[in-house]
This record gives sequence, C-alpha cells and structure tokens, in this order.
Amino acid sequence: MSRFETSKFVRNNAVMNRECLIQACEQLGWKYVTHGTDELLVTGIGVNQQFYGEYALRVKGSDVTYNTYYLGNAREFVEQLQSVYNKLDVEYSKNMIINQFKAKGFTYKSNDKFVETAAEKVSFYMVGRSNDKTETEPVGQIKFTILDDGTVISDSNYLSDDVNKRAHAAMDEVDLHFSSKRVMTKKEIPLKYRNRINKSKLQQTQTLNRK
Repeated sequence: MSRFETSKFVRNNAVMNRECLIQACEQLGWKYVTHGTDELLVTGIGVNQQFYGEYALRVKGSDVTYNTYYLGNAREFVEQLQSVYNKLDVEYSKNMIINQFKAKGFTYKSNDKFVETAAEKVSFYMVGRSNDKTETEPVGQIKFTILDDGTVISDSNYLSDDVNKRAHAAMDEVDLHFSSKRVMTKKEIPLKYRNRINKSKLQQTQTLNRK
C-alpha cells in the first residue's frame, strides 16, 4: 500500500480459504473430513450420490479439485457452494483487513455514503494518525471495497510518511492471508503534494544509501 495508489486482490474461484469452506459446507449440510492442517475432502453433498470412498470436492492448501467423474456436470453444485462461500469470504476479507490494520495503529471508519450493489458488497475506511508533530495533514485514510467474489480494492490519497510506512506493513500482512496476486496502480499525484512526496522519497533514498 502506498499513497496515491489503488490496488486490487483479484480472487480466483479455483482457490478457497479453508475456514470459509468449512463454514460453507456446514451451512449447506454437506459432509466433510479433514486431513492434517491443509487438506479437506467433501464426501457428501446432500444428494443420493455414491462416491465409493472418493470425494466430491478436495481442497489441498488453497487449491480446489472437483470430482467430475462422479458428479457429472458439477456446475450446479459448484455454483451452490460458491454462492454460500462468497458471502462468508466477503466477511472474512473485511475482518482480516480490519484486524491487520488495527494491529498497526489504524482505526475503522464506516463508509456512510456506500450503497451495496450486486457487485460491491462492503466498503469502509481504515484511518491512520501521524505521530509527527510537524505534519500539517496528520490524518490519512485508505478506502477498501470488497466485491461479491471476495476481490478487494483499496484506494489511497495523501498519507504522511509514518502512516504510509504502517500502511505498507499492514498490507504486507494482508498479502500473506490472500491466495491471490495484488495488482497496484499509481494515481496521478496532485500538484500541491508533488514536492512533499519527492522530498520524502529523496530522504528515504539518502537514508538507505547511508546504511
């Protein structure tokens, strides 16, 4: 995460969070078994279907495999699972982001202007306050929007140096919890901030060169 930047964690439907998947199975009444800490097998999906000791769905790590041999056209069951899973995943993503940013000194702020749509499910801000007494804009915020498939979009404008550093650290922790690649896009820096940002970058470079 950086100032004047948007980033997106694009979710892959072939990748699932294990805890959200367990909750989805329980809501659907599907039977499952776990092996170790990284494998889950769905062995019953509420229909009169025998799998002869095999599985309907297998999650190893975050990778999902469907048993199309016994399910035939698995689309109906995949869509049923995905519908429940996505709702849980949106809530998981929201709570995880909030917790990681709170751990770095940020506070949660609701987005009162947000109206939920079929595509956009949740929107909120994480607000950071600078400890630099000379900072003229000590409060900065990052906007997060979570889509119906769990994709997370963040957007930031000006952040003071120390708030920006903490935002980087929080987003690194978020990276570790998402099995998806983050795509970052720089925004145009308004003229009033350009000298300030360039000066900050120069000071950071000089600090690194002295190490």
